[in-house]
Amino acid sequence: MEPDLFLADLEEKPRRLTELADSLRAQDPWSSVPATQSWLLLGMGSSHYANQVAAARLRSHGVAAVAELAGSDLLPRVGAGTTVVAVSASGGSAETLDAVRRLRAAGDGARFVALTNRRGTELADLCDLEVGLAAGEERGGVACRSFQHTLALLLALEARLTGSGLRTTGEAGSPGSPGSPVSPSDLLERAAEASAHLLDTRDAWLPALSSAVLGPQGTHVVAPARRLSSALQSALMLREGPRLPAYACETADWSHVDVYLTRTTDYRLVLLPGSRWEPELLDWVRKRGSTLVAVGGDVPGAALTVRYPHDDVDDVRLLTETLVLELVAARAWQTQPRAD
Repeated sequence: MEPDLFLADLEEKPRRLTELADSLRAQDPWSSVPATQSWLLLGMGSSHYANQVAAARLRSHGVAAVAELAGSDLLPRVGAGTTVVAVSASGGSAETLDAVRRLRAAGDGARFVALTNRRGTELADLCDLEVGLAAGEERGGVACRSFQHTLALLLALEARLTGSGLRTTGEAGSPGSPGSPVSPSDLLERAAEASAHLLDTRDAWLPALSSAVLGPQGTHVVAPARRLSSALQSALMLREGPRLPAYACETADWSHVDVYLTRTTDYRLVLLPGSRWEPELLDWVRKRGSTLVAVGGDVPGAALTVRYPHDDVDDVRLLTETLVLELVAARAWQTQPRAD
């Protein structure tokens, strides 16, 4: 793992998203995958983060879908009416390979699709079909673009299964009321513009943001349930690269599980806005004098706010907002003393 190459991987995000948008416009990568009664999404780490949100979105449309950690001993039974999407950027995750082998051994006729960033992997060999992430080689050794492209490809699957475009939503802090439909390719182009803006303007916000959020007792990232993958992935980037303590929480659940830390720690909160449950969180943060920064929307009491183009579109936030703490992680990682 290499911090300079990790930063270079991040800087390629806009170009890779634009290329993926063009590819989706030319051909649906899911066209050869038949619609089935139920869907099982398997993965580990950031793949599972993306799967959780994708499965919840499908269920909200009435599609029977679940996401499971591939390493679980309690995998659901699958049969001829189920498609299993096994997600692994490398195509070689030991737990995901094992899960596919176990489910295939049951012999119940499920269809298996490998969603990977590399062609010709062992996972692809175990599956009936393969869909490529097209994220390019991540030379820094951290799954950053492949996480983003996993979400993008699963959003494309959602659009195919529901027979309509994806729905935009309202401004940060709104209940997420539906807006105009947008195609996956158009959404990716907006995310590419948003990512390019964050990269181009980073000198103006990154030093101050890093100082505010990297506290002596860690960083806490909070997001609504529909974008929980963003909080989980953002925290992972701080742990995986610079090895800094970082934690993720869902906005409504925060008042049940994390509020207690605001009394006893130097609590540094990165809020990814858009939940209708924010008022209680903000009230506690204000009372306890915790440090609050907001990404992608204006939030009362925020010490610092980072905005970007199209951040009024919820799915653009989903595909873009992790870049902020990825850049914080890259900066912190680059300035650390190098280990022998």
